[in-house]
Amino acid sequence: MPVPSRHPPPHVDTCARPPGIGHPAATVNGRRPGYGGRVGTYAAVVLAGGSARRMGGVDKPALPVGGRPMRDRVLAAVGDARPRVLVGPAEVVPAGVRVTREDPPGGGPVAAAAAGLALLDPDTALVALLAADLPLLTRAAIGELLTHLAPEGRPAATSEQPPDGACFADGDGRRQSLCGVWRVAALRAGLDRLAVDRGGNLAGAPVRALLAGLVVREVPWSGDGPPPWFDCDTDEDVRRAEEWAR
Repeated sequence: MPVPSRHPPPHVDTCARPPGIGHPAATVNGRRPGYGGRVGTYAAVVLAGGSARRMGGVDKPALPVGGRPMRDRVLAAVGDARPRVLVGPAEVVPAGVRVTREDPPGGGPVAAAAAGLALLDPDTALVALLAADLPLLTRAAIGELLTHLAPEGRPAATSEQPPDGACFADGDGRRQSLCGVWRVAALRAGLDRLAVDRGGNLAGAPVRALLAGLVVREVPWSGDGPPPWFDCDTDEDVRRAEEWAR
């Protein structure tokens, strides 16, 4: 599930969308016109290894919303990512999706992120890091995040220091860290730092520790429809998502 940070690290670049970027709904085939030329290709790592304790330990990402498993809906939102990696147990996945497990299984989102990043090519620059229980995530929302990351080595339109990543923030300003796009190099550096700090054991590490010190652009969502970061932690959440998905 997305892990909100109530106390963001010192380096936070909070903004609306850059100049020249219109309403999130103004997309072509789910992509904001021109974002591919600005950021190039990206990968996606979807984290599906949670225990869903508040839902009786069920395989939460496999629960259907709108007739499709939640994890498949998330994978569809990043259908143009190469590669797409699912971290967690899964017997059947969409074509082209690679599956791996965190070490140890159930070791938490940071351990899962490490397992997913390990499958990316060394030259992969950007990755969408996403929880698997975001059934309302859309391609347009991912495109909105991607527009906030200028190519490596060039300053972003609204900041002298390019951000290391962009994620949505809810109406209360809480960061939705597992609904974001990140520079792979920054995440790998964070993982290396945490591994040293924790004696090589990433199990149980919080996402906020992985992102500590990164320059994060917090993106408000003003698009049509429900918030793309809405995650399903309870049966009631699944029912609400089902209503929105109709």
